[in-house]
Amino acid sequence: MSNINESLQELMDLDGAMGACIVDYMSGMVLGTIGGGVDLELAAAGNSQVVKAKVATMKSLDIKGEIEDMLITLESQLHIIRPTANHEDLFIYLVLDKSKANLALARRKVQSIESKLEI
Repeated sequence: MSNINESLQELMDLDGAMGACIVDYMSGMVLGTIGGGVDLELAAAGNSQVVKAKVATMKSLDIKGEIEDMLITLESQLHIIRPTANHEDLFIYLVLDKSKANLALARRKVQSIESKLEI
């Protein structure tokens, strides 16, 4: 079990990690941040809308199951958004330098963090 600060610090141990935060997507409020790479507060608010839209679309399409993660690929960055299964309305957001990161390892690490996160 990990608290927010421990979880965020673990994410920053990944090769290429630039910044991370844990967000309440219903309000867009950030519960904790670390690092940078982008304005994490602004990114949290914007990505809250992304998560809400995907949840609504899945509901409209009657798609069963939960979102595991979402990947946004930019020219020089990777952005991973992972809704938390144990904490409704929260997601983990990780920004990676694309040239230094290993996407598979990063996704596994975010999954691991999400499974042991205690709020």
